[in-house]
Amino acid sequence: MTRRRRLDLSSALARGEFVPYFQPLVDLRTGQLRGCEVLARWVHPTKGLVLPDDFIPFSEETGLIGALCESVLSQAFKTCAELGAPFTLSVNISPIQFRDCSLPERISRLAEEHQFPLGQLKIEITESALLENLVDAQCIAAKLKLLGMKLSLDDFGTGYSSLAHLQALPFDELKIDKSFVSSMCCRRESMKIVAAVVGLGRSLGLTTVGEGVEEVAQADMLRHLGCEVGQGWLYGRPMPKEALTAMLGVERPALSGLVGTSSEPDYNFPSFLEALPGARHAQLQAIYDGSPVGLCFIDRNLRYVSINQRLAQMNGISAKAHLGRTVYEMVPAIADVIAPYLTRALGGEAINGVELERRDHSSRAKSATMLTTYQPARDENDDVIGVSVTVVDISDRKATERALAESEDHFRHMVELNPQIPYTMDPYGLILDMSPRWVELTGLGFEETRGRGWLRAVHPEDASGVVNVCLTAIRAGEPIDVEFRVLGCDQVWHWMRSRAAPRKDRAGVIIRWYGSVELIDDQKRAQEQLWASQMRLQSIIDTLPVGVVIAEAPSGRIVSRNPKAESILRQDPMEFEEIGDYSKRVAYHRNGHKLESDDFPLARAIQQGEVTDAEHVYYTLGSGSGKWLSLTGAPLKDKDGKIVGAVATIQEITDETSTIC
Repeated sequence: MTRRRRLDLSSALARGEFVPYFQPLVDLRTGQLRGCEVLARWVHPTKGLVLPDDFIPFSEETGLIGALCESVLSQAFKTCAELGAPFTLSVNISPIQFRDCSLPERISRLAEEHQFPLGQLKIEITESALLENLVDAQCIAAKLKLLGMKLSLDDFGTGYSSLAHLQALPFDELKIDKSFVSSMCCRRESMKIVAAVVGLGRSLGLTTVGEGVEEVAQADMLRHLGCEVGQGWLYGRPMPKEALTAMLGVERPALSGLVGTSSEPDYNFPSFLEALPGARHAQLQAIYDGSPVGLCFIDRNLRYVSINQRLAQMNGISAKAHLGRTVYEMVPAIADVIAPYLTRALGGEAINGVELERRDHSSRAKSATMLTTYQPARDENDDVIGVSVTVVDISDRKATERALAESEDHFRHMVELNPQIPYTMDPYGLILDMSPRWVELTGLGFEETRGRGWLRAVHPEDASGVVNVCLTAIRAGEPIDVEFRVLGCDQVWHWMRSRAAPRKDRAGVIIRWYGSVELIDDQKRAQEQLWASQMRLQSIIDTLPVGVVIAEAPSGRIVSRNPKAESILRQDPMEFEEIGDYSKRVAYHRNGHKLESDDFPLARAIQQGEVTDAEHVYYTLGSGSGKWLSLTGAPLKDKDGKIVGAVATIQEITDETSTIC
């Protein structure tokens, strides 16, 4: 069944049946469009429009979720480019995809192809994506943020440990689950949860989004609670790209309680946001006491009015001991640092994202990094009566950021000190990144080098050959190894050698090429000098008055001879491939015995490593005639004394009077 499902999904992907639908995200205060969430739909040839619940689980099960997401996201980016007015897109990433460390780079590549700014992309993740491997999730999240994308925690409040995740990853947005929004106008409990989540989001400096808004009353209540963005059928159902243009010109439903109007919504129960401050405080205290985020309320005299258990634990003092005492008494090590922020908040200024280093009371060593916010609290007369303080321990996140920065710094130093020039290519052989050393060598900047721009520096005689070698290797998925010349800043052509190998995913599909280019001018000069030396030696050998034959060891194959040897032997010595072939030419000792292959001086020099004395033999020429020759042999050895070949000299004996006995 899984195989059939995979085949169905693969075929649908190939036919382009998965398309993006767009659902509006609307500013609750102004009614203006903030952006759209991208939702996948399957336009089935026989079943019609298939919703995600009927194919997303199968795509995750069959391992096609990544390809499906990339296809839909690519189409969404393309649609924005065609509209000519890019706006914010939100896309939900599967927990399975959030285990893939290459996810940020693949999204970045898709956005670059369609010139979609990553600053306008929000990645939505559910809490289940964080449960299996929080460390990997933190690393991926850091890369996404580094590329400019924003993070949104989807379905907030329904997971196992939502609040703990808020301090683990650098979220920008909270999405309140539609189960709370849909019932908030009729159930007090749902309304309280939504109010608490919105308050927590504001205290952490996060945007809050209400999902599942279907009625104006729900939108009004969300706005009154401070929620910023709404999403749901009230503003529009998910729609294909063809409907986007018309949707952009539609005026959103007017809210009954927009900013600046005098009326306020009636929710049919008197205790909206609680009638008595004491009751409201008690409820919030109960909610906050279970929060892993540190929370407290400071009055105008900088005294603690309330504090939750988490912040008390951070301070190392019980919650009860804080009450009625000042920050100078309870946290003297950081009181002078936080007091100015508290004073500004008491003046009506909301302050977000202040990082503090918490130190041990007994030492000056850093012990933790805290992210703090300071929000002024007002009474019914709009007077500031105190400050709501949020404290989140981000030590793990900062440690991860520092480790990542150190790793990048080490890598940068390694690249700068490396005499080679590292580079990366996409699966199709287009340059994605190149070491700055390439700029130093060729003068071509990064933008000029990207893609196939680097070929501008390659010698015209080498360019086509280099391209053919690379494309052949890329198609076969084999390593690349090619030599070519490039024009340096010194206007000199330099010899380079480029080598690269593919990186594949679990399915064996190439996702990147990693390689390096090295300067080989010295090697080329050495080769040329060696070749010149060989030519000079060959010239000397060719002018010798005696025949010279050179063979390799241990086979005995003839590899070289001079013209004199050819003239004496009247045949091509290169036909001898091994020592056993020597006896093909008949020769006799003076005693009349025929020379076997091993008897020839050249063979003895190879096999025994000896320098032979001159030996007179009668060499037949195959036509009934022959001649007397003087043969000698000597081994050729390398620097370690190993025999690598042998050389033989051949002289005609014109005054030989001996006869064969």
